[in-house]
Amino acid sequence: MKKLITKKNFILTAVVGSIILTAMIISNAILSSRQTVSATNEAVSEVSSFYLEAMADRRSKTITNLINSNFDHMEKAVAYINTENIGSEDELRATLGNIKALLSLDRFALVDDDKIVHTQYTTYTGGSRHTFLSDEKMNEKNVSTVSIYGSSKQLCLAAPTPELVIAGKKYEASFVQIDIREIVDLLAFEDEGRTYFGLYNKNGENISGTELGPYISRHNLFVAMKDVIDENTLNENRDNFSNAVEGSITFTANGAEETLVYVPIEQTDWMMVVLIHESVIHDRIRSISEKNLLTSKRQVIITVLFSGLFFLILLFMLKTLLKKDLEAEKENSNNFRNMASTDSLTGVRNKHAYSEAEAHLNQKIRQNEIDKLAIVVCDINGLKIVNDTLGHAAGDKLIKDACSLICENFTHGAVYRIGGDEFVVILQEKGFDTMSEVINEINRIIEDNIKKKEVVIAIGHSELTKQDQMVHDIFERADQMMYHRKQELKQMGAPTRPQ
Repeated sequence: MKKLITKKNFILTAVVGSIILTAMIISNAILSSRQTVSATNEAVSEVSSFYLEAMADRRSKTITNLINSNFDHMEKAVAYINTENIGSEDELRATLGNIKALLSLDRFALVDDDKIVHTQYTTYTGGSRHTFLSDEKMNEKNVSTVSIYGSSKQLCLAAPTPELVIAGKKYEASFVQIDIREIVDLLAFEDEGRTYFGLYNKNGENISGTELGPYISRHNLFVAMKDVIDENTLNENRDNFSNAVEGSITFTANGAEETLVYVPIEQTDWMMVVLIHESVIHDRIRSISEKNLLTSKRQVIITVLFSGLFFLILLFMLKTLLKKDLEAEKENSNNFRNMASTDSLTGVRNKHAYSEAEAHLNQKIRQNEIDKLAIVVCDINGLKIVNDTLGHAAGDKLIKDACSLICENFTHGAVYRIGGDEFVVILQEKGFDTMSEVINEINRIIEDNIKKKEVVIAIGHSELTKQDQMVHDIFERADQMMYHRKQELKQMGAPTRPQ
């Protein structure tokens, strides 16, 4: 036996063993790399779907919040009209103009019991023109989509006004029309041609006019996809659209794999559809996977232990890069939300941000999770006079000066610009505790400003009580106090809009 273990046999055994070991390492490296690529792609597909669902759901909620906010402002507008003692059509139009300035309801109208539509500028017969004003639809709030002059699409929000009487005439309804192009501008985002969105009706028609990727473009969704998915899948997703059920479709078009996710938008018959094309996550992961395969082939002489350690390092790198990509997406989303929630003139939060804050506080009030809360309503005196006599540049300066005065004093409050000349401050915790001192000081400054002919602001405030059901209750009291303060400032010589 000892004679059989020769140097030649030892070398031959070592060579053969090395070849076998090398072949095993190569095979294991290739097999492991392929399994890694497959598992990574599956994981990335799940991450991509989650990212799309979150994006679609977030934009769907943005539209729902916009609808609810407009209905709230419509209720405020009708309540305001009821307090104005209007005696003529001219007075009604003037009041509608005031509502536009105060609440930013650009296309607000009233409908009397003869189906005559009254706007700030004109009146017209609306019974045949607006089907959403039919008797059977006006028993409650309704949301509909209409085309104006055969092209421009509008989102119409209508609500009954059964107790509204103006100059002896009964008014049955109020409504607001929102141009869908404005909604698209609110939702718009840019991702270097990799991510797209669109608004669709239940029949798959594109109502936003946005392109859903280069393949579907602006076409009917189901007509465009009939050649890239089977008939059963097409019918299943068509049924989802008709029944307002969320879902997703993955398909290959022009050699590229694309995934779209759709979710229904509450209170409408719309679908929010988001499509990702050659997503940045897939691109990065595929690139790393290919490098992993190439590296594995080159490491045939490295021990299995080192190969395992290197593989763990690669997995850690993949996890880190994936985390960075998700954080970058989250940062981009936050930047978009900040842009959509900031007033471009003053830099403070806008009406959209206030609506979101109001909804959040309403939930806390309902759940008895808040006890220190106050609302301060601020209205600039004389803005219309400045605009009419000195121009809008001077008016913009007056708005910014007023905003600076508010922000400099309410340092512990959240300041929002919710109208042309109207600001709201939300006070909690320290801001709530110091409210009286701050309001006394800013009122002193304002009264001095009357003499110096500088910026004058009428301020009203109110605190949360046990009887309040929502922020709107506090706002109404603060708003009434603001109007009383406006009269006091007028008697002191403050500039006031001509009657």
